[in-house]
Amino acid sequence: MHRVISKSQPYLILPSLLFISIITGIFSCKEQMKDSSYSLALEPNWQDTRTTIYLKEINTAITLLDSLQHIPDSATKAKKIFKEVRVAFKKAEPYASYLNPEVGHRVNGPALPIYKEDNGKILPPIGLQKIEESIYEGVTNPRHYQNELKTTLGLLNSLKKSIEKRELTAQRYFIATHQQLFRILSFSISGFDTPVSQLGIQESAISLQNLYDSYTVSIQKIIQDKNNDLDRRFSKQIESAITYTATHTDFENFDRYTFIREYLNPVIRSWVNIRKASQLWEGTHTQPFNFDAPTFFENNSYNISFFTSGINKNTTETQITLGKKLFFDKNLSSTKEMACATCHIPSKGYTDGLIVNKNNTGGNLKRNTPTLINTIFQQNFFWDGRSQTLIDQVSSVFTNSEEFDSNVHTFSKDILQDATYIALFEEAYGGLSNRNTDVVKAISSYVSTLNGFNSKFDRNMRGEENTFTQSEKDGMNLFMGKALCATCHFIPLTNGTVPPFFKETEREVIGVPNTARNTTLDDDLGYYWKFNEPLHKGMFKTPTVRNATLTAPYMHNGVYNTLEEVIDFYNKGGGGGLGFELEHQTLPFDQLQLTDQEQQSLIDFIKTLTDDQVDRY
Repeated sequence: MHRVISKSQPYLILPSLLFISIITGIFSCKEQMKDSSYSLALEPNWQDTRTTIYLKEINTAITLLDSLQHIPDSATKAKKIFKEVRVAFKKAEPYASYLNPEVGHRVNGPALPIYKEDNGKILPPIGLQKIEESIYEGVTNPRHYQNELKTTLGLLNSLKKSIEKRELTAQRYFIATHQQLFRILSFSISGFDTPVSQLGIQESAISLQNLYDSYTVSIQKIIQDKNNDLDRRFSKQIESAITYTATHTDFENFDRYTFIREYLNPVIRSWVNIRKASQLWEGTHTQPFNFDAPTFFENNSYNISFFTSGINKNTTETQITLGKKLFFDKNLSSTKEMACATCHIPSKGYTDGLIVNKNNTGGNLKRNTPTLINTIFQQNFFWDGRSQTLIDQVSSVFTNSEEFDSNVHTFSKDILQDATYIALFEEAYGGLSNRNTDVVKAISSYVSTLNGFNSKFDRNMRGEENTFTQSEKDGMNLFMGKALCATCHFIPLTNGTVPPFFKETEREVIGVPNTARNTTLDDDLGYYWKFNEPLHKGMFKTPTVRNATLTAPYMHNGVYNTLEEVIDFYNKGGGGGLGFELEHQTLPFDQLQLTDQEQQSLIDFIKTLTDDQVDRY
């Protein structure tokens, strides 16, 4: 979620000793390896990796955070210790958060209240980001501050117990490392991790150094034995990436385009090859990643089956073909006037270009039509998040009295006017059913294939071309930096599904107006329908920014016709910045203070997110 980056705080740089240790750490590790004797039967050293890195660093984080409870109200000293806490936590984070994702995210998640669905309680903000706010913006309530420290200490001790109890294995190590590489991309360099102190760029260097340290302790000997050139290449690449992040620490001016293309992605490519060369673990289909994909920007970087409902995981080509045919068939609706493609037109990025589409009786639907491209990479559907799976979302269209208005449990015989359906149903599901269940499954299977990673942005990130203009580069750096876009629209999917676990899709309160005049708040309450909790008033799912040039008008109510209007809305601080009463807005009320050129650069970057031949599916 968007968090406030304090404009009054100076940029912080690493202490000189820490800086020297980052730059020289690789070389000391190399020298140690030269002096090591090789065993005839090389085995990974998982035990030492767990104890000398992950367990040691979580203990350090606990000790340092505990000391903050006894520090007088001295901002300088508290900031110094807080930085050291974060350094230690980032080193323990890969394994600690892998073992206990929920607790790990609470320790290092956004400083926002959490609504507990099981008991209706609202938990106050805690964790390192909340402590960061207190220290850097001034402790306003000492009792609350002490509670923040104590609660976060409890969470860290819980992570420590997880590390103590669970042995490190090849599978756990490679998954945890993959997740941490994604955190560098999506959290550290975007400012999500440290929105006030802006330590994220330096912490990228910490995470990269920690990856190399764990590698040298655990499996480097094995890789040197199997592919010495790969080891040397990886060592050189990660040394360069560490040096780049340790020496380019200005958050707003950090060149993310260059860092990802020239430094981070080469490290990831080599790491994928190291996992393969080690022959210790082949990968898994139970995680959101395709572990063989060389970067996070490939057509196959994400494991579709991870995001697919359990009853629809083993999709066949025939089921997809059937689903595509059904997608365009108006006979599925009670009036025979509406198909899925009525509102989701391929040439318009699977939207319709309208503020809101017509319902089946000639009136208007309530909300703007969202794109279906990459929709599978979400954990809730519809603007208000009322469906948890794509299957449920499609079923809801059937039962909605304003859309298909057909009984999802009764098969529509009208579609059999096309005889090819009989053969397709036979091959796809073993014959015709007397229910629309297979119809819903087939459409869902087709929609799950509408995925695009063939934009100018993707090709440049993969290094297939180097065609970004300076304005597009500036726009990308703004998107992931000063403009705060990527703290909600996580790179590279640019939607609200939270990496690296991808088990939840964020909802936000941003204060959208009811007209482009920006004078009155829209009265659609969004997610409020579910619990009638004031925290959720005006809360909507965070959609993808990909293909935005094709999907106007924008927002849940289609209030803005142009990207210029959208950027202007965020630049003014959302609804709160416009003067609306929004106690629970989740992005800063403060203006972003983007210049006209910066706003244009943002738009130029967003245009690079458009897939080529978007209607090819």
